[in-house]
Amino acid sequence: MGIYSYELYNVYDVDNIIRIGSAGAFDDDLNLMDIVLGMGSCTDSNFAAQYNLPGIYAPIADFTLLKTAYDVAEEKHFSVKVGNVLASDVFYNDDTTVNDRWKKMGVLAVDMESAALYMTAARCRKHALTILTISDHLYRGEKLSAQERQTGFTKMMETALETAVRLQNNRQMEDL
Repeated sequence: MGIYSYELYNVYDVDNIIRIGSAGAFDDDLNLMDIVLGMGSCTDSNFAAQYNLPGIYAPIADFTLLKTAYDVAEEKHFSVKVGNVLASDVFYNDDTTVNDRWKKMGVLAVDMESAALYMTAARCRKHALTILTISDHLYRGEKLSAQERQTGFTKMMETALETAVRLQNNRQMEDL
């Protein structure tokens, strides 16, 4: 994610990236196919080390993208939740207690890309948002089938596309 987002921002002069993808749920109130908007992204990655910061950086989404996506999802009556997600480098963790500790801190779900995307956006002075669909619940043992994953993420896609359209329309209005 770090490579692709950096190149999109700096080589192709992209200003906004809305990443869509699947996630595993930690939160008890999340169900399969729910949408999660990643307001912040915790991470177990060492990605931020490259910036040599004097503390711990907290990667967050762009507020305009976040608010617009939330408004879109609400208007369409999609089941949406906003909060912290975890971007993990480890898919199958040997430490069986790690999910419990993230859940205890109120982290909603886990993906693998959001932290690098948010940090790259911040460093490049650009904008980013992660929109996730819950594909499995790590505490209830529920998961979508391959077919459901292939065809069932349309609400997340609609949210992302409508968010992009609204941002574009707002920019055109500002240029008038």
